[in-house]
Amino acid sequence: MAVAAPTAAFADPGAIYDPIPTEPETSRLGLVLSEFAAFPQTQPTPAPTDARLMRKARINTIFELPDGSGRRAVPDLNGPLYLVENGVPHVYLDVKAQFPEFFSGRGLGQGFGYVAFHPAFAQNGLFYTIHTESTAAVPDYQQATVLYQGVINEWHATDPAADTFSGMHRELLRIGFGGQIHGIQEINFNPYARPGSDDYGKLYLAVGDGGQGVNNTDPQNLALPHGKLLRIDPAGTNSPNGKYGIPSTNPFAGQAGALGEIWSYGYRDPHRFSWDKATGRLYLGHIGEHAIEAIYEVRKGDNMGWSEREGAFVFDKTPSSPCDRLYPLPADDAGYVYPVAAYDHNPAPGWNCTSDVGVAVAGGFVYRGAAIPALYGKYIFGDLVNGWVFYTNASEMRRGGPPATIHRLNLFDAATGNAVRMQDLSAPGTPAGDPNRVDLRFGTDRSGELYLLSKANGKVWKVTGTRTFAAGPTGTTLVPGLATPSFWQPVTPSKWTFENGQVILSEAGAERPGPRRPFEYAILNRGPAFSSVQVDAQVRLDEEVEVTNRDVIIVFGWQSDTQFYYAHLSTDNTIYPHNGIFKVNNADRERIDYQWNGRSRGANPAVVDKAWHQVRVKHQSATGEIAVYVDGSPDPLMTARDTTFTSGRVGFGSFDNIGRTRLFSALGTPAA
Repeated sequence: MAVAAPTAAFADPGAIYDPIPTEPETSRLGLVLSEFAAFPQTQPTPAPTDARLMRKARINTIFELPDGSGRRAVPDLNGPLYLVENGVPHVYLDVKAQFPEFFSGRGLGQGFGYVAFHPAFAQNGLFYTIHTESTAAVPDYQQATVLYQGVINEWHATDPAADTFSGMHRELLRIGFGGQIHGIQEINFNPYARPGSDDYGKLYLAVGDGGQGVNNTDPQNLALPHGKLLRIDPAGTNSPNGKYGIPSTNPFAGQAGALGEIWSYGYRDPHRFSWDKATGRLYLGHIGEHAIEAIYEVRKGDNMGWSEREGAFVFDKTPSSPCDRLYPLPADDAGYVYPVAAYDHNPAPGWNCTSDVGVAVAGGFVYRGAAIPALYGKYIFGDLVNGWVFYTNASEMRRGGPPATIHRLNLFDAATGNAVRMQDLSAPGTPAGDPNRVDLRFGTDRSGELYLLSKANGKVWKVTGTRTFAAGPTGTTLVPGLATPSFWQPVTPSKWTFENGQVILSEAGAERPGPRRPFEYAILNRGPAFSSVQVDAQVRLDEEVEVTNRDVIIVFGWQSDTQFYYAHLSTDNTIYPHNGIFKVNNADRERIDYQWNGRSRGANPAVVDKAWHQVRVKHQSATGEIAVYVDGSPDPLMTARDTTFTSGRVGFGSFDNIGRTRLFSALGTPAA
């Protein structure tokens, strides 16, 4: 599901099959990533059968200890708790070795999932871990059947300043789950709560629904902890098992039939959460079923709706259909809280409605650091599978209002200076499993600076700056593309007219022998070929836009009829050959832009009507960076990096449609 449309027998005209029609907007801003630390190979226990668990190091987060030492903590699902000093990790505690029933070889989140250090760790030596066990022990709470148990432990370090752990531990809470996914995810303290305040020293636990499927009612059942965000007092004793406390200020404390530990409920997989230092607001990244990845602002007592709701839609669990369906909210809707930001899955055509599409949100942080002013006030998060990094403006994330606009950030490798994707950074060293799966996570230090992690190759990068994609001038030589026939070299001259200052493709082109490429275009043959170049033009599609797959193109880097780049500007962003940046290099055109999701969506449509549209294509040949702007937006619609063609001519055309351009010009540096 973007919800995948089922066969006609199961289609429902009232259902919503594309719940979020627009895609995240590409930002001109890019994060500069500097490698911070690398972690050794670890192995799941038992040996996994799921290739998604075959990672270099299954590192889950990075954060700075609250003791002023500057040490960073990094948990690995396979057992080690690392401390990082000066970029070098060492094992502080082997959690796996402490528990004979420990296991991490089944389920994406199983093993040593997270660690939280008490805000007064420097004085009391206390920290807390969550790990999973396959055991016959009696849990404190459980689902109808128990396949594994999530266990919270408190550890007391004899010497908080020591490089390795020595001390004792005790069990606080044990929850039994009926599946191998959606267990206890993050545990954490509010790092901004002051001593003496109600929230100080209270431990939050993000507990999933146990992977029990769409008919699971446990997230709405206040008598169970599953599908809830819990809040407990590790120093208290008034819990049913007497090992921790239930704060009296929790929304359901003392309420008959409800667990006092619950802070909010109605979750499927509450994966990561964080507080905004400036506002105190709590944001949570929630992994959806088959449709909606969401960011929620969480307040006490909230009901996020699962599985009655997915995102801001009614979730239909009718077993008569092979596809889960979403419906609009009813007019009298009440009682649920909806996302402040969200994106959808957009599976490939022919999706079977049950397999993993490969989309999952990685919750992040509102940046309140000082080193990178351009990020201030932005909530930085991403998709943990493909490694896309997003931001929303925290000021736009308002409950009850329209969801905040999601922007996709570019990325730059500080070591090479090149524009990259997280898949590029995380691929080297990947020992097994899917090389395209990044397994992205985020972290911060005490100053609020940001870190990105990848399980694929067990590395951590620090965000050390920002850059603008394809920035800087392209040159000073200006060549106007006047509507003069002698200035242009068409593929088929008879299909072109030049009048009223317009260069007009008046007859659709036809496919030609050779590689798959645009059928008809005209090259500006006046002036030099350019290395770096900026093409500015107004373009118009002369086709009826109600017919899909209509397009015009801007050609650049043209060296021959089978060697060039082109920006494809289309009404359709749902198929591979449309609305993107492409390369023809003596072979069928190849899509090179960063916006295509690999399945079914590219950048938002560039041309959706028969009006004139302003287009700018910028190609920096030295870096290979390409950016396409539409209608004066300061942010590019499409971006790419490719170094195949470092120079060439520019032009205008289409595949098999008609259209026109005016005020066409090229500004750049003549090729040597």
